[in-house]
Amino acid sequence: MSKKQAICPGSFDPITFGHMDIISRGANVFDEVIIVVANNESKDSLFTVKERMDLISKATKDIPNVKIDACNGLLIDYVRTTGAKVILRGLRAVSDFEYEMQITSINRKLDESVETFFVMTNNQYSFLSSSIVKEVAKYHSPVSDLVPPVVEAALKEKFSK
Repeated sequence: MSKKQAICPGSFDPITFGHMDIISRGANVFDEVIIVVANNESKDSLFTVKERMDLISKATKDIPNVKIDACNGLLIDYVRTTGAKVILRGLRAVSDFEYEMQITSINRKLDESVETFFVMTNNQYSFLSSSIVKEVAKYHSPVSDLVPPVVEAALKEKFSK
C-alpha cells in the first residue's frame, strides 16, 4: 500500500502556532506531511529559506511523520515530483477563502489529479499570521503565545541587530 502524503506549502516566515496547528492535525490524517517552504523572491523575507527550514525542523521535531523541503517555481510542479496527490492548506477566516480558491483552481487546471484539503485553523489562531508576528516582535512585544520557543528566540535575535 502506498503512503498517503500531503504537501503543506507556505512561506513560513516564520512558522507560527497557527501553522503548527494545521501541520499537527494533518500529520494525524496523513502518513507523511511534507512542509514545503516557498522561496517567493517577490516577498521581502525576514528569514532565509535555510533559516526557515531549520526553525520548522526544530519546531516539528516531535512530529515523526513530518519532512521539510523547499521549492522554487510552481507548487504543482513540486507536488508532481513527490508523487503526492494532496495539498494541505489552512484557512483562518472567510478572507482567506477567495485567495485560496484561486490558487486551488489554477492548481486543479494544471493537474486535476491533485486535490487540495482545507483545514480550518483553531479559533485561537484565526487572527494569526507571520506578518503580524513579525510586526509584534519588531517592537519587542512578547510573542511566546504566537510562535514556538525556537522561533521566539530567532525573532529576538533578528530584531536585536
